Amino acid sequence: MEIRQPQSKNPMLSRAMALVTIIMWSSAFPGLRYSLVYYSPRALMLLRFLFASATLAAIGAIRKIRLPERKDIPKFAGGGLVGIFLYMLLLNYGTVTVVSGVASFIIASAPVFTIILSRLVLKEVVRHVAWIGVMVSFCGLVVIMLSQSEGFEFSTGVLLILGAALATSGHNVIQRSFLKKYSPLEATTYTILSATALMLAFIPALVRELPASPPAVDLVVAYTGVFPAALGYLTWNFALSKAEKTTHVTVFLYLSPFLSSLLGFFWLGETFSPWTMLGGVVIIAGMVLANLPGKGREA
Repeated sequence: MEIRQPQSKNPMLSRAMALVTIIMWSSAFPGLRYSLVYYSPRALMLLRFLFASATLAAIGAIRKIRLPERKDIPKFAGGGLVGIFLYMLLLNYGTVTVVSGVASFIIASAPVFTIILSRLVLKEVVRHVAWIGVMVSFCGLVVIMLSQSEGFEFSTGVLLILGAALATSGHNVIQRSFLKKYSPLEATTYTILSATALMLAFIPALVRELPASPPAVDLVVAYTGVFPAALGYLTWNFALSKAEKTTHVTVFLYLSPFLSSLLGFFWLGETFSPWTMLGGVVIIAGMVLANLPGKGREA
């Protein structure tokens, strides 16, 4: 199998694709919250990614994408397990008790973990100011956790979504390594197909719940499968492939909380406390600090 030549970097195109992705992903949080009224977390993730897999399989067939090398199949399976299966499982269960705006604030902390993983795994240079931003963002996470709990005990839902943020950070690093050899479409398709195969274990739950779900809800699930999932991960991988550094793309996750909160307010009537907003602002501030341009000291 011929190894794909490294793709040329295009920072402007990378940022444009990242912005498109974040707009789609932001709409997924209230969509999931709405759908979880009628579906269990397991049935919802399976139905959603059946739509996503069908979309990517159709696009892949039209574009006649290459099959993965046999030695890379376990890697795609691992990427699907960590970046899609575990991420969606933790996010869906966490979203049952955490409003969409708060969930998106926590997921926006993913660049914190991406910075660390990019340094350890990809050996990307990280400036000292970035580490300061990491600590600031962690302080914001603590504020959000406390704001979602009673008696100053950590909320289980918040901890689950924090685990989802860790999983998606791993996904960013894993996909970055795939994109050295495979196209964004190939990397996205094989990762999501691998994850969907794991989700087939939830078929009994979906069979029980699907008949009782209103058509409007199924349309929302289809939307979250085709756009935020299939096309969203595709445009995100394209953005990663054109970026000079992984963190140059993940910085756009900062926009997601505000867009999700806005949609949650107008669509679902969600509100959250001033402490939650403060925690979210601290997370964003820390990550902006971590990605300030300049030639500061590097680690």
